[in-house]
Amino acid sequence: MNRKKLLEWLPLAAFALVMLTGLRPIVLGGLQRGLLATGLWRAQVPATPSGPAATLVVLTSNSPYPHNLALLTSEGQPANLSDLRGKAVFVNLWASWCPPCRAEMPGIEALYQKVDKSKVAFVMLSLDEDPAKARKFFKSQGYTFPLYFRTGELPAPFDSNSIPSTVILGPDGQMAARHDGMADYDTPEFKAALEALAVARH
Repeated sequence: MNRKKLLEWLPLAAFALVMLTGLRPIVLGGLQRGLLATGLWRAQVPATPSGPAATLVVLTSNSPYPHNLALLTSEGQPANLSDLRGKAVFVNLWASWCPPCRAEMPGIEALYQKVDKSKVAFVMLSLDEDPAKARKFFKSQGYTFPLYFRTGELPAPFDSNSIPSTVILGPDGQMAARHDGMADYDTPEFKAALEALAVARH
């Protein structure tokens, strides 16, 4: 093959290398991370209750938590979403093979480092069929937010047809916000709203 033909085939070969190998989520995730940096994909802040305090849900020690969702920790220990009752909960559904999931994760990690963890909990819920892939990805990126795995089918409001998908729960377990698709959550407004949600519904 002469040099001219080789140069013509190089872009196609590079494209095939990216799309048909393990480089695909890495490259596409990087490109989408660049798009997030433009500020066009800001997450809507979770709603806080309005009106008199009497209209708020008040939890007692016997109040049921709406989401009794069995999970496994990254170490394989059983856990339940209801264990986080009393905090605002940021639940993110993702997978290691999903480029937009990868794209938004640095922002989620940055948010996680800034929030008051006595008020806000994070559940990074991997949908990977092989938990080892999710663990390997987390370790390679140095992420510190808690990694969880599902134990069965996900009920509403977590049963999204697309990922990434993020659900915000108040301390009462009621859904305060949901966003399907990638977003930049690392904003002062989102952090403030998340922490205000924890206080307002506590």
